[in-house]
Amino acid sequence: MKLFILIGCFASLSSMANAQQNYAANLISKDLLPYASSVVRNEEVTIEVKDLDNALYHVKKVITVLNKNGDDYAHIAIFHDKSDVIKSVKGVVYDEQGNQIRKFSESNFEDENAGGSALFENVRVKHYLPSVTDYPYTIAYEYEEKSKQTLTFDEWLPNPGDGVAVEKSSFTFICKPDFNIKYTENNLAQQAKITSLQGLKTYSWQVSNLKAIKYEPLSPYYKVYASSVKVAPETFTYYGIKGSYTNWNELGRWISDKLMANRQALTYETIQHVKELTKDIASPKLKAKKIYEYMQDRTHYISVQVGVGSYQPFLASEVDKENYGDCKALVNYTQALLKAVDIDSYYCIVKSGGRYNVSLQNDFASMNQADHIILCVPFKNDTTWADCTSQTIPFGYLGDFTDNRTVLALTPAGGKLLHTPKYTAADNLESRKGSFAISNTGELSGMMTTVFKGVNYQDCDEIIKEAKTEQYKLEQKRYPINNMDIDQLEIKQDKSFDPSTTESIKLHARDYATVTDNKIYFLINPANRENHSPPPVRNRINNVYITRGYLDEDEVIYKIPEGYHLEKRALNVKLNKPFGTFTAIMVLNGNQLIYKRRFQLNDGTYDKNTYQEVVDFYESVVDADDYNVVLLKN
Repeated sequence: MKLFILIGCFASLSSMANAQQNYAANLISKDLLPYASSVVRNEEVTIEVKDLDNALYHVKKVITVLNKNGDDYAHIAIFHDKSDVIKSVKGVVYDEQGNQIRKFSESNFEDENAGGSALFENVRVKHYLPSVTDYPYTIAYEYEEKSKQTLTFDEWLPNPGDGVAVEKSSFTFICKPDFNIKYTENNLAQQAKITSLQGLKTYSWQVSNLKAIKYEPLSPYYKVYASSVKVAPETFTYYGIKGSYTNWNELGRWISDKLMANRQALTYETIQHVKELTKDIASPKLKAKKIYEYMQDRTHYISVQVGVGSYQPFLASEVDKENYGDCKALVNYTQALLKAVDIDSYYCIVKSGGRYNVSLQNDFASMNQADHIILCVPFKNDTTWADCTSQTIPFGYLGDFTDNRTVLALTPAGGKLLHTPKYTAADNLESRKGSFAISNTGELSGMMTTVFKGVNYQDCDEIIKEAKTEQYKLEQKRYPINNMDIDQLEIKQDKSFDPSTTESIKLHARDYATVTDNKIYFLINPANRENHSPPPVRNRINNVYITRGYLDEDEVIYKIPEGYHLEKRALNVKLNKPFGTFTAIMVLNGNQLIYKRRFQLNDGTYDKNTYQEVVDFYESVVDADDYNVVLLKN
């Protein structure tokens, strides 16, 4: 069921006879108020599977919004299509004292396309946000939705994010005794209560008095410590296609056999063309690279979610003809092109996102843990990965969107869990060299060359695609050099198997240095400054989590006017911690001032008591990056 909750809300057909219920905000226990921007007063989520092609969602929710930060959790969003039909929606908005302000129904909801592309998009979303500006207020609503598929069920997540406290929330799953399910529980005080009554089997969960999850910088993915239940069927129907699975291998086999079979046929002309294109290339990896670039040159990405198409790709022949497709279709098409020159590859299902590396659960298989498709090409001793939705990234490059996480690969032997490559701190390099002159009037002029690698490779992508004049404007915003004018700019991308982007700027900046009373003042670090540290956190609860590391190396050589010396002590900072290292030094040799900076952040999970060290570390880096050179005339 494609019912994704944008901001953690459900609803159902339970009676709203709760008009008598008192939802005054002052009745909320004071124990639930710390760190809360909203409080779930009551939530009842029920899924009833009547048959393999008939599941009913009954949901009822009451949430009090304490301040503006909680508005998102009052935003109701219900996704629907021809398979998932909304039966009814209604609700009431109350003021601080629990007095009714207004009622609303389905007619008050906006209904629009759910995806980023209108092409072939029939998944829609109905959404509603009450226009209330006086806090606190309460919204109570319920709805029912009928689904014609039982492959996926929504996750129960009673505290859907930071700042949400819960008075009471329950989840009930009802089915016939022969409808077997698997489920996984996370951070629950009590396990499922399982009962049988009147020929039905019922699984129920309940939580109460959950305090709000406090937002803390550098915390792990919130689902790690939030309460939740995931449910997956053993036997199901999806748009008329039946299937069953108990593990990732069986799920992968079903996808291959039922959704992917016979979808990679290409015309004779296309097959002959790719063979001709690669006939003089001996290396299988270079052949694959050539075919990947051919695919990039002639296709573009669109979002496609039509019925079974939510999980099933277009035919490869359609992509070949129309020159577009979504992630599923473009991976399937690339596989077909590779197969034409006898190169095997795997269609891989992955959870995408750059902020956290979220892996599929090793011990719990379900269809809705992922949201993206990538390609794996298992060359001998050299497995290569590729994202087929970008027209610009190099073959073998994933970036931070799908790096370092467990994915499901569809292999001839069924589904197999694999792990995508990890970009280490050394891989994520930003290396900069500058050669500048500072005049007697304080003008800065010279060249600066920066190499970006690893996840930083794409740092210039948004600039490259713009016209030259716009590129100059974007670069002026990017670098903290006051009054910077660009005389020349060149950005080149190396799309080899060790990709890099090289940016070269010739620039000048009037008044970069201040000249007064026989002194010259200027910031030693012209381009790569940390300007803030993480905020202090008292009584921290969560461990410190750094998703991925990186390495910055800067070397800047200044030519200064003759006859000056340093008035104050030269910069010399060295920090060494488990989570990172930092050095910043400067040396004046004649009229040449040399500045070197190296900052390495190491990914990993660190004890919560480390957080203050992280704050102190960054504060020292900020201070070092803000160092002002003072040159005094001899």
